[in-house]
Amino acid sequence: MSSRPRRRHGAGREAKRAARRKMPTSTAAYIDRKIPYYELLGDEALELIEHNAETVLEEIGIEFKDFPRALKLFHDAGADIKGERVRFPRGLCRSIIQASAPAEFTQHARNPKCNVVIGGKRTVLVPAYGPPFIRSLDEGRRYATIEDFRNFVKLTYMSPGLHHSGGTVCEPVDVPVNKRHFDMVYSHIKYSDKPFMGSVTAPERAQDTVDMAKIVFGDDFVEQNTVITSLINANSPMTFDATMLGAATVYAEHNQATMISPFLIAGAMSPVTVAGTVTQILAEALAGMAYVQLVKPGVPVIFGTFAAAVSMQTGAPTFGTPEPSLVMYAAAALARRLGVPFRSGGGLCGSKLPDAQAAYESANTLVTSALAGVNFMLHTAGWLEGGLVMGYEKFIMDADQASMLAVFLAGVDLSENGQAMDALREVGPGSHFLGAKHTLANFETAFYRSPLADSNSFEQWQEEGSLDAAQRANKLWKSTLAAYEAPPLDPAIDEALLAFMDRRKAEFADREY
Repeated sequence: MSSRPRRRHGAGREAKRAARRKMPTSTAAYIDRKIPYYELLGDEALELIEHNAETVLEEIGIEFKDFPRALKLFHDAGADIKGERVRFPRGLCRSIIQASAPAEFTQHARNPKCNVVIGGKRTVLVPAYGPPFIRSLDEGRRYATIEDFRNFVKLTYMSPGLHHSGGTVCEPVDVPVNKRHFDMVYSHIKYSDKPFMGSVTAPERAQDTVDMAKIVFGDDFVEQNTVITSLINANSPMTFDATMLGAATVYAEHNQATMISPFLIAGAMSPVTVAGTVTQILAEALAGMAYVQLVKPGVPVIFGTFAAAVSMQTGAPTFGTPEPSLVMYAAAALARRLGVPFRSGGGLCGSKLPDAQAAYESANTLVTSALAGVNFMLHTAGWLEGGLVMGYEKFIMDADQASMLAVFLAGVDLSENGQAMDALREVGPGSHFLGAKHTLANFETAFYRSPLADSNSFEQWQEEGSLDAAQRANKLWKSTLAAYEAPPLDPAIDEALLAFMDRRKAEFADREY
C-alpha cells in the first residue's frame, strides 16, 4: 500500500504567506520618468488642432457664468465680451499662460520627504476622487461614510505606489454637505503626511482649506509655496461656472495650484471624433488656465483632462476603450508644447465589480497614462462603476499596479550590474543562472514582487484557500488597516485644527443638499 509523502507545514510556510500578503510601506516621493513618451501625432497634426482650438476661442468663445471678475480681467487683457461669452484674439490665452505659468512646481507635504514635483518628466500617482458609494466583498455597495474616507486616506498613506493623498477619495454622506469639507481636509492632514487636494465645492470651502493649511504650514509659507492642488472642472461644453471659478480664484490668490480640467464625455459633451474632442479640450483648458494666470501671474496651473466616450446605444459613459486613449496621447503632447504639467488618466473602468472587465479597462487606461506622460494621474486607485464607487478590493488591485508603473517608467538599467556580463561569462552555454553570483546578489530586487498576485502552483493555491484576486485583496486591505500607524502630528497643530473646525462649523447651520 503506497501513501503520498506528507507535506511539512510550519512557521516557514506561514512566514512566506505573511510576507506575500504584506503591503510594503517605503516609497519614492514621485516617479522620475526614464522612458520616452509615446508620440501619437506629429507636429503638423498638433499644429492643426492648436489652430482649430484658437478658432473655437476666437469665433465661438467660452462662457464664464455669473462671474463678473473673469469678464473684467479678460476684457482688460484684450478679449471681446458679449454678455457672459468671451471671445479671444488668436494666441491671447497661450501668450498669457506662457508668460508666467511654471513648467513644473513642488507641492509641499507636511512631511518634506513626501514633497512631490509636478511637471517635467515626473509622475505623481493619486487615488480616485469623488465617488459617493463604496464597495467591498463584505458589505457590497453602499453610501460612503467619513469612516470610509479615513480608511482610504490610511490605505493611500500605506501604499508605496501612491504619492499623493488625493482629495475627495469618497463622499462621506453621513456628514452635512456644507461641513464635510472640514472633516475631509482634516483627515488628509491627520492620517497621512503626503500632499493633498483642497475643496472646490464653494469658494468659502476653498478658503477654509487654505486656512487649515496655514495652521499646519504657517501663513507666510502657504503664501509663498504651494501646499494644495485642486481640481477645477470646466462645465463642458465651453462653459465655466461660478462655483469652479470662485474656488479657482481663492486658490490662485493664495499661490495654490489649480488643475483646469475639461470634463468631457465624447458624443454628449464634445464631438464624437477624437480630433474634435481634443480641440475642445485644448480651447477650454487654455481659457481656464489663462484666467488663473490673470488672477495671479506665476501661480501653478495644470492642464487637465477627463475624457471618456458615451455608448451610442445606452447613453452611459464607457472607459478603457481606444478613443479616450487617443485623446489622452494627443492632449499630453499639447500640454508639453504649451509648457505646463498635464493631468489625466488612472484606473478607469465602467465595471460594477473588481472583475475581469474592471481589470482590463483599468489596465488600458493606466498604461496609456504612463506612455502618454501624465504628470498628475488622478483616479489611479479604487475607481469602479464610472466613478460612482470607491472599491476597497479594487483600490488594493490598483495600488499594486501603481507600484508596477514605477518600475516600468524607470526604464532599463544599463549600468555594469544591469548589463550582467559577469553572469553571462560565469554561466556560459547549457547551464542555468539560478546559482550564479549575479543572481544571488540581485535576487531580492531583480523583479517586482506583487503582494497580491498568486503565481504559486495549483496545489499551493488550493491549499491556501483557492482565493481569487478580489478575495486576496479583501484580506490585504484589512491587514493593511490593522497595521496602520498614524504619522506624527504636532499636538498643538492638531488642537488648533480641531478648534478652527469647531468654530467654523458653529457659524452656520447644517445643510443636507
